[in-house]
Amino acid sequence: MPTLHAADLLITGDGRSSVPQGAVLVDGRTVAAVGPYGELAAAHPTARVRRWPGLLTPGLLNPYGPELLEQAYHPDPREAGELGGEPLTGEALAGLAMTDVRRGASARRGVQRLLAHGVVAVAGDLWRPAVVDAVYRAGLSVEQRFERPAGPVTLDPLAGRSLAEAILLPLPPDGVGGVDATFAVFEVPDEAALGERGAGTCVATVLAGRLVYRRR
Repeated sequence: MPTLHAADLLITGDGRSSVPQGAVLVDGRTVAAVGPYGELAAAHPTARVRRWPGLLTPGLLNPYGPELLEQAYHPDPREAGELGGEPLTGEALAGLAMTDVRRGASARRGVQRLLAHGVVAVAGDLWRPAVVDAVYRAGLSVEQRFERPAGPVTLDPLAGRSLAEAILLPLPPDGVGGVDATFAVFEVPDEAALGERGAGTCVATVLAGRLVYRRR
């Protein structure tokens, strides 16, 4: 059954005007239509509806794939008392006894944290099999990069970047079919507020039609 994902404001990511009370119609893994919710709901009365608060945008790219998933350890919540909740790097990481199993579990937690920031792709080569497997299973794509990005490593793809710079691919225009339904929703009223508050405001991430993150 097709699903309408509706939000207070929709940004397509390719320079088209934003759509108040916009929606994306998802059929299977692809985008069937993008436009005003009222029009799409009238044209597809049997579609299931998911209503989200805030701003719907295309999915985002985080440029720090290796740094976040291979060169950092994401503690298990049960380790919070000892290790804290933030990724460990450098000397803190060197002091841990790392195994492939532990690296894979860390990568899976790191992927979930990325999804919770609207991230649907990372950039940079990944080499460790346990990490590659975690990324592949989640459905994130891995994009090329030709140099290490400037700035501190962060889970937030909007830290120091505009929304336009962070978008992986725009939502398709009318008449273009076969494009994966990949987008995120942030609990902010508009793009300016998203830039101020960051991608940690994400409430939902959809990847190839699958709801892979939903804030509880």
